[in-house]
Amino acid sequence: MTNKQAKIWFITGISSGLEKALAEAVMNHGDFVIGTFRDSRQVDQFNGANSEKGAAFKLDINENEQIAQVVSNVTAQFGRVDVLVNNAGYGFAGAVEEASESEIRAAFETNFFGTLSITQAFLPLFRQQQSGHIIQISSHSGIKGFAGFGIYSASKFALEGISEALAAEIAPLGIKLTLIEPGPFRTYFADTSLRQAANRFDDYEPTAGAFRNRMQQVNGQQEGNPVKAAAAIIQITQTENPPLRLPLGKIAISTLTAKLQSVQQDLDNWREVAASAVY
Repeated sequence: MTNKQAKIWFITGISSGLEKALAEAVMNHGDFVIGTFRDSRQVDQFNGANSEKGAAFKLDINENEQIAQVVSNVTAQFGRVDVLVNNAGYGFAGAVEEASESEIRAAFETNFFGTLSITQAFLPLFRQQQSGHIIQISSHSGIKGFAGFGIYSASKFALEGISEALAAEIAPLGIKLTLIEPGPFRTYFADTSLRQAANRFDDYEPTAGAFRNRMQQVNGQQEGNPVKAAAAIIQITQTENPPLRLPLGKIAISTLTAKLQSVQQDLDNWREVAASAVY
């Protein structure tokens, strides 16, 4: 079990990718990780290998009853949680018109509603503690939409919006929130964590099709280093005034810069028209 100085982290979806690297880095740092898997065998393997540094629970973030039970068990067993990292989710590629309603709803159920359910479930504990740091794993696609990635972007845009509002609501209570906005990272995101629209329309091949092809071509060659990203996330949990947003990677910085420039350009070019629409 943990000592009083060690932070207790709750991290969803630590089976692979960035959050696996983060869980390992947190334990190596001397903090305690409570991680979740959807596979019972992975839960047992993690608990057997990390009994002094961490604990694992089986959890599907789309199952509200499971969420309530796990949070109850964590609260009873550990008494507190210092950092909540909402990571579980998946990518979805396809033109907006190509995506079916069921595909869109499934993406939102995991990427938005599942994350929201976890966040809401931990808020009573954080309010009681008058402390805590919520880390929402968003994306540079949660700031700027890309052709062929609109459904995923929409789910992350929704997460960004609700997290901005939540950050303002919980700041007076001593609770912090940071949105992590990675660019392309060398994980399984563009592989096993990427779903694609079943429909394909030829008219979208130059846009959505090109995006799908690019995702496949760069898979395994992405600029982002998960180990360095984990170090950056740990760093912001140690500061008194963490950022609301933290882009990770040079591409993410370029994406956010391009979005800011685009918004500023529209504002500058259409300021008079915008200002005229008043009594």
